[in-house]
Amino acid sequence: MFSHRLNLNLPASLALLSAVLWIGSSARAQLNGGVPEELKGVDIVEHLDASLPLDVALTNEAGASVRLGDYFKRERPVVLQIGYMKCPMLCGLVLNGAVDAFTELDWSVGNEYEVICLSIDPSETAELARAKKEGYVAEYGRPGAAQGFHFLTGSAKASKAIADAVGFEYRRQANGDYAHAAAIFVITPDGRVGRYIYGTKFDPPQLRMALLEASAGKIGTTLDRFILWCHVYDPNAGSYVVGAMRVMQLAGALTLAVVAGGLVYFWRRERQQSQSRAEELFSSAQVSV
Repeated sequence: MFSHRLNLNLPASLALLSAVLWIGSSARAQLNGGVPEELKGVDIVEHLDASLPLDVALTNEAGASVRLGDYFKRERPVVLQIGYMKCPMLCGLVLNGAVDAFTELDWSVGNEYEVICLSIDPSETAELARAKKEGYVAEYGRPGAAQGFHFLTGSAKASKAIADAVGFEYRRQANGDYAHAAAIFVITPDGRVGRYIYGTKFDPPQLRMALLEASAGKIGTTLDRFILWCHVYDPNAGSYVVGAMRVMQLAGALTLAVVAGGLVYFWRRERQQSQSRAEELFSSAQVSV
């Protein structure tokens, strides 16, 4: 029975899982004698703000011919996952982690954002994609999710064009499996690379910030946009952190507001007191007359 969750083949799985450890560890690998043979050509090279090839022809889970650009007409950000559906371990871990994070967000797939799962294996079929989609849609369990999850297959050339655009480098092994890294990509509504989120577990607040940033504030509340304004993305930490300069700007603005408010208060108070004294003098003058 087909399962959209993990189908473990331990030896192959361990080889593929080692790709996760490679990301961010190139310096250590060099110190230890270079890149392991099975991981050569496996990496993620960030291409922030690069445009995806939206005219690439693919096949959706229903077997229909589509273009990548068909999923960028809703003015919503897109979470892109690249892998393959028969992956013995790593792809399942990435997608499971992503869906776990999606369930923690109050925004919903198919409403505020889209999810595209792209296969790099040209032998995978629409039938397999449909089964995979049905499992994850059922697990996610929110109304309308089927309209927001898209499992796509295509030729090796088509999938590589998309992978190259985001810097997702992979390598086919002798046993037919693919070695690749672990990450998801947040894409802007017009098809540009917004953020890279690495690993197999994804922090919901960080994912929320990436989606909000990719949408240019078009999703979320005013408070969400304010929080995003107060944070900046730290590529070294791989996450959003409070921006010191923006906090200083905010503190300065608040200080100016307090000072201005105080000046207005004292100006009005002085004006009222002056008006009261004038009225008293006028009353005294009338009494004298």
